[in-house]
Amino acid sequence: TNHLCVVAFDWNQTWYTHTPELSDCFQHTVLVWAPCVYLWVCTPFYCLHLYCNGQSRLPLSPLCSAKLLLGFFLASFGFVEFFYILLERNQELHRHLVFLLSPVIRSLTVVLAMGLIQWERARGCRSSVVLFLYWLLGVLCSLVPLRANIQLAVEQVREVTHTPEPDIVHHLAYFSCFALQLAQVFLSCFADQAPPGKSVPKNACPVQDASFLSKILFWWFSGLVIKGYRTPLQAEDLWSLREEDSSEKILSDLEEEWTSHTVPNYSSRDATPHHPIPAHCTKLQKLQKEQSSGFCLLRTLARNFGPYFLSGTLCLVVHDAFMFSIPQVLSLLLGFIREDDAPLWKGYFYASLLFLFSCLQSVFNHQYMYSCFSVGMRVKTAVMGLVYRKSLVLTSAARRTCTVGEIVNLVSADTQKLMDFVVYFNAVWLAPIEVALCLFFLWQLLGPSALAGITTVILIFPLNGFIAKKRSKLQEIQMKYMDGRIKLMNEILNGIKILKFYAWEKAFLEQVLGYREKELRALKKSQILYSISIASFNSSSFLIAFSMFGVYVLIDDRNVLDAQKVFVSMALINILKTPLSQLPFAMSTTMQAVVSLKRLGKFLCQEELKPDSVSRDPLKLGEFHLRGVYRHNTAFCRISVRIPRGTLVAVVGHVGSGKSSLLSAILGETERRSGSVAIKGSVAYVPQQAWIQNATVQDNVLFGWDRKKSWYHRVLEACALLPDLDILPAGDATEIGEKGLNLSGGQKQRVSLARAVYRKADLYLLDDPLSAVDAHVGQHIFEKVIGPKGMLRDKTRVMATHGMSFLYHADLILVLGDGEVTESGSYQELMSRDGAFADFVRTFSHSETENLRNRSRSEQPFVNHDQLHTLVSPLALRTPRSFSQNSQMFVSLGLSAPNQVKLELYVEYFRTIGLAFIVPILFLYAFQQAASLAYSYWLSLWADEPVVNGTQLNTDMKLGVYGALGFAQGIAIFGTTVAISIGGIMASRQLHLELLRNVLRSPMSFFEATPSGNLLNRFAKEIDAIDCMIPDGLKMALGYVFKLMEVCVIVLLATPFAAVIMLPLALLYAFVQSFYVATSCQLRRLESVSRSPIYTHFNETVQGASVIRAFGEQRRFVLEADRRVDHNQSSYFPLLTSRVSRWLAVNLEFLGNGIVLSAAVLSVMGKDTLSPGIVGLAVSHSLQVTGILSWIVRSWTDVENNIVSVERVKEYADTPKEAEWALEDSSLSPSWPQAGTIEFRDYGLQYRKGLELALKGISLHVHEREKVNGKGGKKISAKGEIYIDGINIAELGLHDLRSRITIIPQDPVLFSGSLRMNLDPFDAYSDEEVWKALELAHLKNFVSGLPDKLNYELACTVFLGQRQLVCLARALLRKTRILVLDEATAAVDLETDALIQSTIRSQFEDCAVLTIAHRLNTVMDYTKVIVMDKGHIVEMDSPSNLIAQSGQFYRMCREAGLV
Repeated sequence: TNHLCVVAFDWNQTWYTHTPELSDCFQHTVLVWAPCVYLWVCTPFYCLHLYCNGQSRLPLSPLCSAKLLLGFFLASFGFVEFFYILLERNQELHRHLVFLLSPVIRSLTVVLAMGLIQWERARGCRSSVVLFLYWLLGVLCSLVPLRANIQLAVEQVREVTHTPEPDIVHHLAYFSCFALQLAQVFLSCFADQAPPGKSVPKNACPVQDASFLSKILFWWFSGLVIKGYRTPLQAEDLWSLREEDSSEKILSDLEEEWTSHTVPNYSSRDATPHHPIPAHCTKLQKLQKEQSSGFCLLRTLARNFGPYFLSGTLCLVVHDAFMFSIPQVLSLLLGFIREDDAPLWKGYFYASLLFLFSCLQSVFNHQYMYSCFSVGMRVKTAVMGLVYRKSLVLTSAARRTCTVGEIVNLVSADTQKLMDFVVYFNAVWLAPIEVALCLFFLWQLLGPSALAGITTVILIFPLNGFIAKKRSKLQEIQMKYMDGRIKLMNEILNGIKILKFYAWEKAFLEQVLGYREKELRALKKSQILYSISIASFNSSSFLIAFSMFGVYVLIDDRNVLDAQKVFVSMALINILKTPLSQLPFAMSTTMQAVVSLKRLGKFLCQEELKPDSVSRDPLKLGEFHLRGVYRHNTAFCRISVRIPRGTLVAVVGHVGSGKSSLLSAILGETERRSGSVAIKGSVAYVPQQAWIQNATVQDNVLFGWDRKKSWYHRVLEACALLPDLDILPAGDATEIGEKGLNLSGGQKQRVSLARAVYRKADLYLLDDPLSAVDAHVGQHIFEKVIGPKGMLRDKTRVMATHGMSFLYHADLILVLGDGEVTESGSYQELMSRDGAFADFVRTFSHSETENLRNRSRSEQPFVNHDQLHTLVSPLALRTPRSFSQNSQMFVSLGLSAPNQVKLELYVEYFRTIGLAFIVPILFLYAFQQAASLAYSYWLSLWADEPVVNGTQLNTDMKLGVYGALGFAQGIAIFGTTVAISIGGIMASRQLHLELLRNVLRSPMSFFEATPSGNLLNRFAKEIDAIDCMIPDGLKMALGYVFKLMEVCVIVLLATPFAAVIMLPLALLYAFVQSFYVATSCQLRRLESVSRSPIYTHFNETVQGASVIRAFGEQRRFVLEADRRVDHNQSSYFPLLTSRVSRWLAVNLEFLGNGIVLSAAVLSVMGKDTLSPGIVGLAVSHSLQVTGILSWIVRSWTDVENNIVSVERVKEYADTPKEAEWALEDSSLSPSWPQAGTIEFRDYGLQYRKGLELALKGISLHVHEREKVNGKGGKKISAKGEIYIDGINIAELGLHDLRSRITIIPQDPVLFSGSLRMNLDPFDAYSDEEVWKALELAHLKNFVSGLPDKLNYELACTVFLGQRQLVCLARALLRKTRILVLDEATAAVDLETDALIQSTIRSQFEDCAVLTIAHRLNTVMDYTKVIVMDKGHIVEMDSPSNLIAQSGQFYRMCREAGLV
């Protein structure tokens, strides 16, 4: 011990003095060894981390070389100092051997640091947090010796000595070492360059190149903020996602984990007498129940994202440590103010500590938020990916329970709930710990009186727990109605054409508003409960203080409230306020997340198609049991057939006999009970209802394959698409509207067929592909594609059909009836058996020939389909003349103007609330903050009250005034929150109503140009933001703005000189925020715009899942979905992961900490003139500034970002609208039209403005009892007029016109709801009339067999042919004088077709009817046929006369085999 100094801490020399010093021994041991010990301890763990997470080797860059060179000099200085002491100071070694050891230890540690630099370079680490902290710690520990050396050097310069040289050398050496350490700290602030040859993505995220310090302070984000401030951001300005944030990386890890936890879906129907449920099924069902509860999903997410989330949790714990240190430092500062002879340096030391701890608290808080939002973003990507992949493998039964609207809600609302859960989950367990710590420190201050605060907390908790539980139930109710509303809106958008045909917009508008009112009713109750919760928690700090101070002064007169007790307690209570306010929100968020997890778990556990249902062997149809959609025992029984290569198989049968189900079984789309399906080779599928993507014609045909020019041209020619491409504005580069809205039914079917033919598959499954095309076109396609001489002649073709003319060419005919094959064989074999099939063929073959003879029954002109689809669109869907669009790419993206949030948006929002609400709200806020200021100032006066005989006077009065002011504030808080909530609901109700009306009053051209995903996004995400996010953001923003004003008043009241500091800080605050707002708002717009294509793609995928699976394109669609999600996340990354908010908050909170520092320093400077009470008031309130600024940023960010939803909802107010639904001064007779005469006068029509006319100079007069065909609504009237019964239809209201015309459309659309609602949404007809219409539509027997008869919920459980019959029943129920048939019998068999034609002839005998028909035999008894070509009428006469003229109609009849 004689050779080592004693490391003693002399408090008299260090603390209890006006000039504090540290001993030389302490400076040369602890201050030197501390950084060294840190690095030696960390090195093994750090090296292991680098070894496990290494990347490619880095080159020796100038930065790395500079670090190594500086390290070499530092190590050299240490060894030089060692030899200097050894040689020059050897006489002192016997006293202090440690002076010799310290430079050696320091130099060896620097050598270790140089080794770490090389190891980092070898493992590809570009920025080192370990070495940055080592150099920083070294500089901090050198500050005290630096001060001592400076003082010593100054003293030696002043003294005259004979040998100053040795000391000068020592000082120069020390100063040089310190300068080198500073240089190392500076160099550590930069990241090394990336290794050469490494593939760097375009516009890579700068966080990968950022140094440790830049990551902590978010400086790496500044470039995007500045760019957004200078010019509006575009999508190409956004960074590409980091690999760890990409869908590919996240889902590749997650899918494996999720699949390992999924279990087979067993259900009661899997048990049969011969196949009982296995013994282990009970355990599997238990696992399945766990999985469907969402716990399995939560566990999977936790295993994948848990480690990164825990690193953020560690930051939160460190943040809490600094947060609880601040009140202790405040206590020391107030003790310093109270002491008269305290050294002044201590005051400055405490003020500096307050500033330092506040800064560190901010840094760790934002690192925690950064990690949480990063995890939240990855959870969103993961859940979206899982939901999308699941939607591709759902069984048909599962698809009926999960509509597109519900799936959109899963990926929008429910993923948002999970993200909120990630951010606030830690509050669930950490908040109670923080509460306990606060109460522990309060006990130390106030003793047992702190128990009163515990009692208050205990009383508050059950109240808010009850409120959270009630709100959770209300949220479930609200989500249920929201799901119903979105589901209905999705059906309205999909069936908008039908709504307009039948003038049903008002009926469905009322249904949507019914859902909306119930949703808002639940929301209103929830918001009132939430207001009680907010009021109780915002008043909790007062209630706790009131109870504790009251008990403290009342139990003993000698208990005195001084400044230390009051304001340290208030600081602790303010800390307590954070966990108390977060806890109910965290509990509520957790409850909502549990609900969302259950919903997601239920969806992800839906039954999947079994991959082994089809084996890839020679084609063999095995035994099937197919679950019927309506009929409960529909089944394929004892089907066994082997189909050799190159065979044409025709599948025939009446509607509902199982033709489509048979094709689905071959595709593996149905549940197999026994038997097997084996196919060899690839498959192509053409569904009965064509599925068209929102893409170009070429993209739809190629469907992911490369374009081979000659083959592509042959396919288009064979599928009769070349004439259509000549008409389309950009040929095959024309973008098709969503679900093919700008194509006719025949065009869509031919595109669908071309997609299959182009694939060159081995097996073709064709589900009635020719029903939607003209007879002559159908004949052309059969000959060129399907038939014995067609392009597919060497392929296996299985075609379900109603057409009789093609059966003769089939190699094998399967006749189905009730799910069984009743007959099979070739055409000749079946006819020779003289069975049911032969009778059926003879009957209808005879009727076809009879139709040629009986041609003069009624005046019913027939119109060629593809040429005349446009003829009577104005009868049903008049559109404005001024609407124009781009002729090629007309699908709208919905991108708003890229400017900052405009003041008009706020004006618009507050206008919908009303001035009568806004003025009281502002008054209540002002009153509540005035009450808060008053009771805070009252406390400071109380704390400064002099003590007389060991007690304070009038404590009862002081306590009473304090309590009255606090309770007044609580009542005002409740009033403001309720008022904002109700005002927000009023605004939301009005904005939703305007949006709904604007959308429903838009013309069909609007729906063609706007993907339904965009519109659903408005009704789901944007309306949800207006419902909840904007009012909640306004509550917080206004509350904290008024609170900030209160803090500023208090600080200025205590130290008026603070205004000199606060004014520039306020200007800097405004300047920094202006940078932020410009970038944030545009990022919000880019994120919102990139979100809609995700929903559109989801919609398309669910609609066309069977086609995607049949073509084996699941992988391509999954990659496309991932690409769209990643594109959305690239704007989500800087926005909703709060990179922007973190950047802004870190900068602004450092400004707020500047206010803390100024208040503390000015209080120290004015120690002699300021009382402890006023200092405590000022400093304790200034400590809140950091949190207040953070919450202002967060809440105002939410308001700024979500107010854009108002703009996006309002933007449809300015789009073109249809004419008025009803005219006020209309004198139209209720019985109009009585005769049903229709006259076209030189009428012209175009698809869109600027295009060539589709109809040219049509002049046509349809007399009484004649019929008019109509289909469309996507055209614009160019010239001419239409008269019905002598009245110009342009002078009528749209509903007055449409309600007097009945249209049976080509695409039969049914809506979710009862059968009766689908027939009569206005309840205008009696049950007897409805049953009569069903009987005439040949549906009476079918409906009678349904469980709930007319009230049966249809959903998607109706075959296509039966849907067409329901549409016929609608027409029979309305029975107007004008009937339009748009291929009304395309999807039904010939027998049903004959019944329908008979019904139309008998029931509409006295009506005007216009028919579009592909089956020419159905119009051969009409008295007039109109044939059109290139927009002109080329033939018009009776069928017999036109055949005699041997013109175009004759050629079509000849191709159809009718002449």
